Amino acid sequence: MRDPVPSPSAEPTLPVAAVARRLGVAPSTLRTWDRRYGLGPSRHTGGRHRRYGPSDVVRLELMQRALLRGASTAEAARYALAHMPKASNEPSPPVTELRLETTDGEVVLGAGRDSTDPAGPPRFARQLSAASLAMDVRAVQHLLAEAIGTLGVLDAWEGVIRPVVAALGAGWRDGRGGSEVGYLLTECVFGALVRATPVLAEPRNLRPVLLGSVPDERDTLPLYVLAAALAERRIVTQLFGVPLPADVLAVAVRRSSPAAVVLWAQRGPSANPRLFTRIARGRQRGRLFACGPAWHAGDLPPKVELLGDIRDAAERVEYVLLGDAPRG
Repeated sequence: MRDPVPSPSAEPTLPVAAVARRLGVAPSTLRTWDRRYGLGPSRHTGGRHRRYGPSDVVRLELMQRALLRGASTAEAARYALAHMPKASNEPSPPVTELRLETTDGEVVLGAGRDSTDPAGPPRFARQLSAASLAMDVRAVQHLLAEAIGTLGVLDAWEGVIRPVVAALGAGWRDGRGGSEVGYLLTECVFGALVRATPVLAEPRNLRPVLLGSVPDERDTLPLYVLAAALAERRIVTQLFGVPLPADVLAVAVRRSSPAAVVLWAQRGPSANPRLFTRIARGRQRGRLFACGPAWHAGDLPPKVELLGDIRDAAERVEYVLLGDAPRG
């Protein structure tokens, strides 16, 4: 006897493991949210296992959105249930906004939906933030690798990594200490960017591009993004992720004889234009670039070019070194 054919109108359901992978959290996190806040699956199979329906998954995604904006877990759960209450067949009442009190003040969340594209930056960002907040290091590493592999380094940085790091790792970056979530996420991002920067067998440039930062710079993460973006263009770099003292940086430039030097500066007090004069002494013939919001064009020496954001920096360095040469 054949099994009954499922109704075409039946909605698909997912087990807890599949939902955990989709959202980028641990299955134990989902069980905790179910036990404490009632955000669990609403469907039952013939056995003991319960399964998540589409509305259950959307409800969890709403909770992730609130968590990303700084809400506590309890506040995020209330927001998700207010927007999509767990009722039998009754339509959800309209919710225009929810006001949440966070450590940075009041945050107003609208009721709009994010993109549902499974390979789009919004979904990657939601999953990455949820995995970070859950301190699920394996999920964070997997999502970073998937985002970079799917979107490319620059799109992943601009649409996924930078917004989530800004939301969760602000304290780490500006020296205020930060939280354990910020430290975990930042370390995972460093590792993902290093893995996305392969050793090039046949680089297009003969001499490397030296990437460094001004002394005492705390936020060197964009340098790793630039190194990975240039590696995608088959341009070899020499990266100093740890800020070097001025005299050590000058020696490194003289000994490396790079084709170009890019100095990153995020914070104003450390961006001293005299640093370029110091590293340009001797037989340094490579191009000099300043990159980062702390530099100002009017303060730079005549032969130093100010770059824009990381994407502009990658494109400009490639053009200056190689012109219109093909990448293939």
